[in-house]
Amino acid sequence: MSPEPPNADVAVIGSGPGGAVTAMLCAQAGKNVMLIEEGDNLPLESAAHFSREELIQKYRNAGINVALGRTKMVYVEGRCVGGGSEVNRGLYHRTPDAVLDHWRAQFGVEDLTPDGMKPHFEACESIAQVQFLPGEVPLISSRLAKGADHLGWSCMEVPRLFAYAPSPDGVGRRQTMSETFVPRFVQAGGRLVANSRVDRIRRLGDRWRITARNSQSGDVRELSADYVFVACGAVHTPALLRRSGISRHVGDTLRMHPMMKVIAVFDDEVNVPGELEPVHQVKHFDPRFSMGCSMSKRPALALAMAAQRAHMDDIDRDWRRMAIYYVQSTSGQASVRNIPGFRDPLVRVRMGGEDLAELAEGLRRLCELLFAAGAVRIYTCTPGLPVLHSPADVAKLPETLDPGHANPTTMHLFSSCPMGENPDRCAADSHGRVHGVDRLSIADASLLCSPTVVNPQASVMAVAHRNAMHVIERGFR
Repeated sequence: MSPEPPNADVAVIGSGPGGAVTAMLCAQAGKNVMLIEEGDNLPLESAAHFSREELIQKYRNAGINVALGRTKMVYVEGRCVGGGSEVNRGLYHRTPDAVLDHWRAQFGVEDLTPDGMKPHFEACESIAQVQFLPGEVPLISSRLAKGADHLGWSCMEVPRLFAYAPSPDGVGRRQTMSETFVPRFVQAGGRLVANSRVDRIRRLGDRWRITARNSQSGDVRELSADYVFVACGAVHTPALLRRSGISRHVGDTLRMHPMMKVIAVFDDEVNVPGELEPVHQVKHFDPRFSMGCSMSKRPALALAMAAQRAHMDDIDRDWRRMAIYYVQSTSGQASVRNIPGFRDPLVRVRMGGEDLAELAEGLRRLCELLFAAGAVRIYTCTPGLPVLHSPADVAKLPETLDPGHANPTTMHLFSSCPMGENPDRCAADSHGRVHGVDRLSIADASLLCSPTVVNPQASVMAVAHRNAMHVIERGFR
């Protein structure tokens, strides 16, 4: 007779922003909780932020995941304890009121109002500090603000999940999940199970049986729990559910913020080693598209210049005068499906003519902004598009993007298992419980019904906090 598998009251699969918040709350509620993570448990300082080592250690597939379609899209996912919070910049926006209104009206999400969400945002913010830069902003960032001011466009400094108090490096410390919610989960008695990929979950009697595979050795073991929260991210949550025979409205409506980048060159130095990360965003054109600054270390510049290979040597000469900027929209839709014999699911993206035209308009507006900010040259990071030398050259950019060469990227993925009471659209109810399945909830960006328009991490954390509290108050029924 085979031994009973290790068991828990609650299993949370995935330790990113949604899973970490959920696991902490369940453990603090007195439950025996397992937090299961496919990736490694690594300290924040195991690799320099945005370094090659970090790509290898903490990103899925070293940061290269491709959504296939006529317009291909590279997307990025974290794969370590803390998930995407460990690799992103932690820019923090509460969910806009208009987005919450849309979710209530179109998806039937109940009890989702700005006033109702406020205590959940505040609870998360009290643990993961949200702060503005304490001093002058980096030159890369202030240039964006300068251009917006010149054009009369609205621009804002965005706070970050970052503690700017003194630290060993004299800068501060990112407030990732491994620094905030995961330690509190462990302090409350929770068990962290790292390097364990969950292949399947299935209901046996009144419990869930979880089949997990060691990410390094491949060894398989069984785990058991009364209640399961799936928080593997907007791609891998629907993949796991579909492998487990749960497919209604699962993986059909993946959404994203497609992003296009450019490299701007200025007369004077803006790329100063050691400066803090850029924090400004231009929100003038929301919800259609927004603009911001990217990290612009020398290796990142080289990667961004791949579409302009004839100018690669320019980086050696001018990199201190260069910075990367982006425009991102809310367009496009994708699906998630498993392929037998493959570890990762197939993501197929669809971007129509209106989607590509909107991104093209955003790209033109971004270049207009950067010339207003003092750029003397702009390298577009899209094959086939020209190098721009003056504001007049912006007219050379196309009215729409070639679907075969647009090559957008994204770090923001959501909406693959939307929540709500609309039976024609939603995989889970208004509080994340999977429709028609006992004691199974989703606790990540999959639930967010549509693009958040802003960086989504705050939305993920607050919605997870709201939903976990609801399940706890109902006695995990």
